[in-house]
Amino acid sequence: MVTRLPRVATLALACVLASASADPPGQPIGTSVGFNGRLGASAAVLLVNGQLHTLQVGQTVDGVRLVSIGNDTAVVEVGGQRREIAMGAQPANVGGEGGNARQIVIAAGPGGHFTALGAINGHSVQFLVDTGATAVTIAQNEADRLGLHYRDGRPALAQTANGNAQAFLITLDSVRIGGVEVHNIDAVVVASAMPFVLLGNSFLGRFEMRRDNGMLSLVQRY
Repeated sequence: MVTRLPRVATLALACVLASASADPPGQPIGTSVGFNGRLGASAAVLLVNGQLHTLQVGQTVDGVRLVSIGNDTAVVEVGGQRREIAMGAQPANVGGEGGNARQIVIAAGPGGHFTALGAINGHSVQFLVDTGATAVTIAQNEADRLGLHYRDGRPALAQTANGNAQAFLITLDSVRIGGVEVHNIDAVVVASAMPFVLLGNSFLGRFEMRRDNGMLSLVQRY
């Protein structure tokens, strides 16, 4: 039997990946740090929790200390944890507490889209937040890369921006963004090309969502 799904994907496009982490009271979850450029031999432009700062080697801002600068990398330290970050790479979560966090903060990119680097079943993916998607939605080529056995799932038809598409309903072992990891998440694998994995309501429904000043905050429900 083929299940017909309600609309599961908008297939929206976004341009810039940006993510940031926030600290719920009494529970540090790490800091989002990106290396945007050098200023001479001893200063760097860092993106810390979505805000640009210029630091000299040895200086600290918002708990992030610039340890050293190489030709294309910077070493930063947060809470005693050091991390080397490549220039122009996606912001990294530094100083996190593993999977014990409860809050995700994502900065809006051009067009107001919210995108973030995360992981499915331990494999890195790029997410696009889509409140119009019923479930986490993954293109078949991406599902193949992730090693998902989606053809063992339940067949369905998904309504996408390009019309109906063959789909398979599966359950993901884990979905992780920053220090937050959630298990047993419903997902849809669709035979459509997509530049992102759509972070739909099967994941978002586990969180309280707030949007303020270009930042999207997701606080995990108990």
